[in-house]
Amino acid sequence: MTAAWDLVIKGGTVVTPSGRSVADLAVAGGRIAAIGALDGIPAGAKASAVDARGMVVVPGGVDAHTHLAMPFKGGTTADDFASGSRAALLGGTTTIIDFAAPGPGGSLEKGLDAWHRKAEGESSVDYGFHMTMVGAPERSLREMDRLVRQGVVSFKLFTAYPDRLMSDDGAIFKALRRSRDNGALVSVHAENGPVIEALTREALAAGNRAPRFHALTRPMAAEAEAAARIIALAEMAGAPVYIVHVSAAASLAEIRRGRKRGVVVLAETCPQYLYLTAEEYERPGFEAAGFVMSPPLRPKGNETALWQALRDGEIQAVSTDHCSFFMKRHGRSPCKEDGRKDFSRIPNGAPGIGARMLLMWDAVQKGRITAERFVEATASSPARIFGLHPRKGNLAPGADADIVVIDPRKTHSFSASNNNLNVDYEPYEGRTVHGAVRDVFLRGRPMVRHHALVARAGGGTFLRRIPR
Repeated sequence: MTAAWDLVIKGGTVVTPSGRSVADLAVAGGRIAAIGALDGIPAGAKASAVDARGMVVVPGGVDAHTHLAMPFKGGTTADDFASGSRAALLGGTTTIIDFAAPGPGGSLEKGLDAWHRKAEGESSVDYGFHMTMVGAPERSLREMDRLVRQGVVSFKLFTAYPDRLMSDDGAIFKALRRSRDNGALVSVHAENGPVIEALTREALAAGNRAPRFHALTRPMAAEAEAAARIIALAEMAGAPVYIVHVSAAASLAEIRRGRKRGVVVLAETCPQYLYLTAEEYERPGFEAAGFVMSPPLRPKGNETALWQALRDGEIQAVSTDHCSFFMKRHGRSPCKEDGRKDFSRIPNGAPGIGARMLLMWDAVQKGRITAERFVEATASSPARIFGLHPRKGNLAPGADADIVVIDPRKTHSFSASNNNLNVDYEPYEGRTVHGAVRDVFLRGRPMVRHHALVARAGGGTFLRRIPR
């Protein structure tokens, strides 16, 4: 009933994965009520109207890979759920899925409780959690079943970081087989940890301590080998698998081989691997430390294969792997400076939660991807993969009214001065993109209007997700 509308967004170009059209969009009770040529707001109705003529209207972004308030070496990442979600909103992201982690040898369920406490009342976007696992003892496998019933339907394991986060092949196989039975999805950080550790020890012994050696000790072959192994484990387990932050063309080749054999392999990449290259490690002084992440940035030219795979739908999602650490000393927080004399001590990770949507929209403006692929990769596909569809990433009647209005005529320049984060640097410093986020609505509530936050902080809610 039009009389019950709360909001009407009029005359924008509405983009979905299947197409685009100039249309009006009506919202009632936090959900999308209608899309089409609406006949205005009925007399006496209290609906507010937003003029979106000349604008692009897309679903709120779904960032399926963030690390907020993550413990690290006695401190935490620079950004918590308050600052991270604020930047996400201003960048057009309305839903995140963060990684909850138990303490060493701890209960998965207790780890989840800790992340609920971090996010509740702090996050300004809606949120879910993946659960990080180290090994797969029977206790953890039973907890997987219980967590799925609580709406946590994805689990992450690592083939990297021996003696800290790495799980052996048997543990990963057991987790995959359990996910086959309980409807969860296992995601994997695919790099060959023992090989990287050996290369790191050799580099340090030779006196090679600068940040650029982080990338040189994590070769693309170490990622491709681990991806191939994980895909084979998924094949034997009869389960789908999701490969996070794919950075190397060689890994894409292994994903293609697995898919040809019938393995359900889902792939994610990140803007940094599309826009930045290993040339960043040649920056003077210690600047290169800001780009130390895992996997590292790859040689120039590698990104061409990632863009092609994204265009072709071989990469399903673009997420950020937002994991921010201060460059300079900031109280007791871990910082990049910790590794000034030893690259292996530089905290791995970089910010990006607020930059993703505009970076990818700039790719639309420049003809690298279509507007439909933009919506699919930044919102619709991650929502489907991780049990949020049709509620999230979806401009259709009945979906949450998570709506972003982009002004394609404006430009935006990235800077540490405007990224709305706590962290003290910006990887895309000085880069200008075509397009600016004008308005953001979360479940129909105005959060950003005319490029400024207008809503009370901390209004996000936990999302119970649906297993496969």
